[in-house]
Amino acid sequence: METRINKYLSESGVCSRRAADKLIEEKRVTVDGETAVMGTKVREGQCVCVDGKRITKETQKILLAFNKPVGIVCTAQEKEKNNVISYIHYPKRIYPVGRLDKDSQGLLLLTNDGELMNQILKAENGHEKEYVVTVDKIVTDEFLLGMGSGVPVLDRITSPCRVEKVNEHTFRIVLTQGLNRQIRRMCEYFGYSVVRLERIRIMNIRLGNLKSGEYRNLTEKEYRQLHDIIKKQTMGE
Repeated sequence: METRINKYLSESGVCSRRAADKLIEEKRVTVDGETAVMGTKVREGQCVCVDGKRITKETQKILLAFNKPVGIVCTAQEKEKNNVISYIHYPKRIYPVGRLDKDSQGLLLLTNDGELMNQILKAENGHEKEYVVTVDKIVTDEFLLGMGSGVPVLDRITSPCRVEKVNEHTFRIVLTQGLNRQIRRMCEYFGYSVVRLERIRIMNIRLGNLKSGEYRNLTEKEYRQLHDIIKKQTMGE
């Protein structure tokens, strides 16, 4: 049985299919010593390498919930001094699912399941992500209404979202988009600056009482519910 090279890399937990395509374009992938191209197919037993390192499929599926501290960067690239992989120092190869900007903290998922990563990263699936945000000015009703109704960000209007006040300077927001620094840009549009931004939920996975800098394995119930959510949303597309 043959598998396309980008799918093979994804299923091996190397990266998402999109990231695999980039590796292939950069000629960093070889199959039996030959540089892979888009559409290259791999058979069982062939030697697949990325940057000269042989890739082997990991049979154990890993999915971690991590409470990312401020200052840690959501990348697996070792050249980044404060990359999340070096920080966690997990004994097996894993990769962050999506991003949480350097100045923000809270829930980040990491996995070696490339196909699951692909499904979670598909923006059109509209997965919910919940944040608690502290700003530098008093949270008004007008501000909440504006944030929830759609805001001009990066040449587009953000999708309507749920926003509610927590206290004078803090609000809770649930997004189904993942635009670059979206919440910070939305706040800036109304003249607010973010003082603290914490992600507390991704779909059914909650940060809970996980301490900053610590991680845990998802429970079987969480993993099953996560797959159910993805399956329903994929069927609804």
